Formats: sequence, C-alpha cells, structure tokens
Amino acid sequence: MALEVNGKTLDTDEEGYLSNLGDWVPEVAQAMADADECELTDNHWEVINFLREYYEEYQIAPAVRVLTKAIGKKLGQDKGNSRYLYQLYPYGPAKQACRYAGLPKPTGCV
Repeated sequence: MALEVNGKTLDTDEEGYLSNLGDWVPEVAQAMADADECELTDNHWEVINFLREYYEEYQIAPAVRVLTKAIGKKLGQDKGNSRYLYQLYPYGPAKQACRYAGLPKPTGCV
C-alpha cells in the first residue's frame, strides 16, 4: 500500500502504518486523518507529539494502557483516561494515534 503526501509516494503496510519511520512529516498525519474523515485538533496533535517523543525515548510504541498512564502523568488526569483518548481516536487510541504519528503498530494491539 502507499500514501501520497506532498507529491511523494510513501510505502505503508497493509494496515496503513508507514514502512519507513523516517518518512513522517506532519502532513502524513493530516493525510491519514483525512482518509479516516477525522479533523485533527490541537488535542489530537498533543497526543501525536507525545507519542513521537515517547517513541524517541523508549524506541517502542506504547500499548493503550501504557499510553493512558503516561499521558495522565505528562498532560494531566483529565487527558490520561480511555474515554478522552477514544473520543479523539475512535479506532483505538494506541493504534490510530500511533499510525498518525508515523510509529509502528503498538505491541499487544490486535
């Protein structure tokens, strides 16, 4: 599969995750969100940026429980809960947000 961004064709796997993490630019997230008919707000970007920083530090995409807990620590309990994250990413906070962030599929995600 492939994704068109800024006139470039980027390879993705069968689930839409980037094949090359180095290909990620913010426009990738926007293109993926457009395909999902999702409008990215500042709250979405806060999670995307958090995930990219998390991956840079730990070299792993967090599963939803770890993501929820880590966001709660950094961004506050009002954002560190499943209800909030599922409102932003209805297809699964870890899976969908990691895909938008250009990260691999989180471990433990089906």
